[in-house]
Amino acid sequence: MPKTTGGAAAARAGAAGKLATKPSQRALGKRAPGTRSPAAVSRRLRQIEDKRSVILAAALGLFSRFGLQGTSLDQVAARADVSKSNLLYYFANKEELYVSVLRDLLAIWLEPLRGFSAEQDPREAISDYIRRKLVISRDRPDASRLFCLEMIQGAPLLRDELGRELRTLVERKSEVIRAWVEAGKLAPTDPHHLIFALWAITQHYADFGVQVQAITGRTLDDPEFFEQTVDNVQRIVLGGIAPPP
Repeated sequence: MPKTTGGAAAARAGAAGKLATKPSQRALGKRAPGTRSPAAVSRRLRQIEDKRSVILAAALGLFSRFGLQGTSLDQVAARADVSKSNLLYYFANKEELYVSVLRDLLAIWLEPLRGFSAEQDPREAISDYIRRKLVISRDRPDASRLFCLEMIQGAPLLRDELGRELRTLVERKSEVIRAWVEAGKLAPTDPHHLIFALWAITQHYADFGVQVQAITGRTLDDPEFFEQTVDNVQRIVLGGIAPPP
């Protein structure tokens, strides 16, 4: 093997030294091509969630007016200002979109009920529940109407959800109401019927908003009428379940 000259060896040694001292991409905070920073991933996830929310809102507006059969994906896409192919990236078909809308509504409506606990004062807990449910009826009447429409049709696409999550939550909160009754904080009251009555009276102002306006000339969008409604519903309900003297 030929001997290496001193000049060539020195050149190679110098090159090796440069390679050894050259900072790596990781040391410089750089990432290999094709990878995303956590900030970029987070931004992308926000964009996906924002687009999904826009599609759900557009679908809710149409489903609450025309129902599942009377609404097309083309209509939803146009209202959401997205292409149909883009919509199908988020939801595989119309039925999946419809169920997603209903699940979101169910989560919103059940949230106030989740707060019930035996440690609370029942008058305060129920008063707060009535106000929060009337806020939802005021701000999202189309959501209430769509849910009502689904129930009238027999809940064909939501029956499993009702039999699992909804029933489980109602049973847990029924135990809380029974504890209030046993402690003498409420009059003897069947928890199921109390919850049904709260749902009916608060959602009436959304489901029958046209009727309410025809009779009173006002809606929950009127701040004074809203507060009157909250006050009267609270007094009617709490007066009926007040513990005996």
